[in-house]
Amino acid sequence: MTLILGIDDSGRGPLIGPMILSGVLMEKKDEELLKRNGVNDSKQLLHPKRIELSKLIKEKAIKFHIVKSSPEEIDSSIQGGTNLNTLEAKKTAEIINELNTARLHKEKIKVIVDCPSVNTKAWRNTLLGFIKHIGNLEVLCEHKADANHISVSAASILAKVTREEEVEKIKNKYKSLGNMGSGYPSDPYTIAFAKEHGKELENEGIFRKTWKTWRALFPETTVKKGQASLKDF
Repeated sequence: MTLILGIDDSGRGPLIGPMILSGVLMEKKDEELLKRNGVNDSKQLLHPKRIELSKLIKEKAIKFHIVKSSPEEIDSSIQGGTNLNTLEAKKTAEIINELNTARLHKEKIKVIVDCPSVNTKAWRNTLLGFIKHIGNLEVLCEHKADANHISVSAASILAKVTREEEVEKIKNKYKSLGNMGSGYPSDPYTIAFAKEHGKELENEGIFRKTWKTWRALFPETTVKKGQASLKDF
């Protein structure tokens, strides 16, 4: 039995809401079935199709695991000197450690991660430092892995569906305040919402206050500037 563990993220850059990482452990032979059913990089799929495929992925996976990083955790990490890439390495290792159970330690698992860093070698070395049991793992870190490997495509779908669910919860909670958009700094609805309601909601745990966007809007309330990565958004 050949096992593959695909890992990908969703929501690295938003001003609002959590970052999600997902891991899907599956048999190599099931990749073709998922591909035939339309599994692809989540960015290439409409959301109703992602939801449909997420059910199939969960059925076919041996196991899957999803982790969340709240805006508060991200800000705390950055304020403490740990940038977003390193935080993501920790979260990726958390998935690997959860899915690579003791009973599987004798099974060879090929781990494929969609690498968030421009320096795949350095990021891989950081990741390896957080993994508890490496002996049975072959760890590959690649750019655009979500487009090139079905297992990572599957993980990207679960991460994206979960991210959308989390954002929908936030939207429903504050729907009386208006349209907050997608949560991304490039979205004018998001910027307008943050500008109008940011100060009253600053302690609600929905905004990433280490982001350049927040600091520009509310320099008087911003948390201490840290190393936010991704060119400060």
